[in-house]
Amino acid sequence: MKKLILMGRVAAGKTTLTQALKGEQIHYCKTQYINYMDTIIDTPGEYTEVHTLAAALGVYSYEADVIGLVISANEPFCVFPPNCTHHVNRDVIGIISGIDKPDANVPLVERWLANCGVKPEKMFYISSYTGEGFDRIIAYLND
Repeated sequence: MKKLILMGRVAAGKTTLTQALKGEQIHYCKTQYINYMDTIIDTPGEYTEVHTLAAALGVYSYEADVIGLVISANEPFCVFPPNCTHHVNRDVIGIISGIDKPDANVPLVERWLANCGVKPEKMFYISSYTGEGFDRIIAYLND
């Protein structure tokens, strides 16, 4: 399985996704530091949001095969800059989490990820609570 690093703002669903991918019971757990697991690297949202901490994401991205930009389907804004995927030499995927939320705006998040440089075939639509979309992302990581 490819090693995946998850990046996104606070409450984007990175840790919930990590718990669901590992088959664990989903419970709220604030990520305080970069959690380096066997196939997943979970990062705190503050590392994406605070410029002085962002360099750590660049360093840890070299430990991964795939970079996952995680944006919740009900986000009020996007923290990732345009064309940011062109600055890395790793495969980059977009993960739209919380697609089952009542206020989800999936088309808006798709535009944000496309603006970052994520191709439509590398966008994954998931719900960590229903399991929707997991088969596709797991197949991609096992490919």
